[in-house]
Amino acid sequence: MDNLSKKYLRPRKIPSTACSGCGLGMNHKAVVQAIYDLGLEVEDIVWGTSIGCAGRQTFGTWKGDGFAGTHGRVYAIARGLRLVLPPEKKIILTVGDGDAFGIGLLHLIHSARSNADFTVIVNDNLGYMSTGGQYGWTTPRGSKTDSSPYGMYEQNLMSDGMDVLGVLRNAGATFLARHVSMDGQRAVESIRKGIQNRGFSLIHMVYPCPTNFGSRELGTRDTVKIYNWIKKKAAPLGEEKENTLWATGIYYDASNSRREFSESIHRNIEKIRRTGTI
Repeated sequence: MDNLSKKYLRPRKIPSTACSGCGLGMNHKAVVQAIYDLGLEVEDIVWGTSIGCAGRQTFGTWKGDGFAGTHGRVYAIARGLRLVLPPEKKIILTVGDGDAFGIGLLHLIHSARSNADFTVIVNDNLGYMSTGGQYGWTTPRGSKTDSSPYGMYEQNLMSDGMDVLGVLRNAGATFLARHVSMDGQRAVESIRKGIQNRGFSLIHMVYPCPTNFGSRELGTRDTVKIYNWIKKKAAPLGEEKENTLWATGIYYDASNSRREFSESIHRNIEKIRRTGTI
């Protein structure tokens, strides 16, 4: 166990209980590294999780306060917490692609609309891998999965002109980024900036699943081959190639550019108390 794990994480959850070769641990480590770089302590953060691989593997890992939401509802809980917690308390959510971009998308959009101050890390293993490997909202077109044996052909939230980050930007998010597990320090820097934003931040992080996506689409559970496939399909924003699936880096940064959700609520309540009007 390294020093960061000893400082922030519960020993019973280290090493991860995820499948062998899963990239979720790399994403998790990037979040913890960003927290450390900002000089934050265990008591400075409330960590929320959801359902699926991302929720199951990270729930109860953080040494401090945390909570788990039912499928797609973690954002509603976080908005409620934002109203009652002091503004300096950070809220970090680690969720899956299905939780964020499927059943929870409406709650996510309203969190962006209201500019609620929390940071969402969407751990995307390219489908519903915890339930057998069905295709999902960000599965690459043409991919063979348990529910698309001839290739996934539907339009989804990573199709041309339909990037989910664009949806969230238009909804009002003030910080958005995308990375793959192998981005290392670049991903850490984006997460750090997201946490520092006094408003809604989301970092979309693609990670490899050898058990389901790798075995079905790539025909292998070899961790190195799967990691290399994802790495080849990613490129920094502005350096995309014809076969690039994920343009990585900061997609949109309007940090601290508009009033945050809880601040607005408290300010208007106080004004109503004083004047009877907003």
